[in-house]
Amino acid sequence: MTQENRPSPQFKPLYEQVKELIIERIVGGVWKPGEVLPSEFQLADMLNVSQGTVRKALNTLTEENVVFRRQGVGTFVSKHTLQEMLFHFFRFKHHLGESADLPTADIIDLQIMGAEPKVALALNLASDDKVIRLHRVRIINGDPCIRELIYLPHHYFGDLHLEAALPHALYNFYQNTFNITIHNAVDSITADLSNATDAKLLNIEVGQPLLEVARVATALDGRLVEYSISRAHSKNLHYEVKIT
Repeated sequence: MTQENRPSPQFKPLYEQVKELIIERIVGGVWKPGEVLPSEFQLADMLNVSQGTVRKALNTLTEENVVFRRQGVGTFVSKHTLQEMLFHFFRFKHHLGESADLPTADIIDLQIMGAEPKVALALNLASDDKVIRLHRVRIINGDPCIRELIYLPHHYFGDLHLEAALPHALYNFYQNTFNITIHNAVDSITADLSNATDAKLLNIEVGQPLLEVARVATALDGRLVEYSISRAHSKNLHYEVKIT
């Protein structure tokens, strides 16, 4: 094969290109969470491809939980409920396996600030970019258990810092308010000891063992949209991962 005839490293199968076009339109708000997509025939005509190509793209999006199908009704954009978000993304469990109440959150502070170096690196921001920082404490079964610092790129979340109140479940809020769907997250877990701020907010002594989870969350279109640090008092909680 000559150099001229070699496929470009940027080449993607047609169904993947169709998949990306569908995602672009979902992210752009053409099709909103919970709405039905055009039929396979309509999409094929709209995108000038075969129905088989559209079907393969939709099968992949279904496997990735971007869309879901109802037999005889159609294909819908996935709308993530509070329970689904907690199941997929809230990984802290009680040691004894007891069913905990849904976690609530008390906001300590919410402000716009410059992105410090580790935040800028995690979110791929420029040194002069701004972030919205949310400082809050998660409460489970009435006990303050987790201190969270959440950093959001200001240019994606606009005036979130001016909200009079924020819901306990932010990922559902991101989707409904900003059309930003958290598609995946990468967590890095380390052990640490509580500092004075941890001790005050979690009602523990300084020097108590904590689990620190640093998370980078990615939106449906690949944007890095959240960097968070969760510091959990590990007396009654552990971090759970199920591998299947």
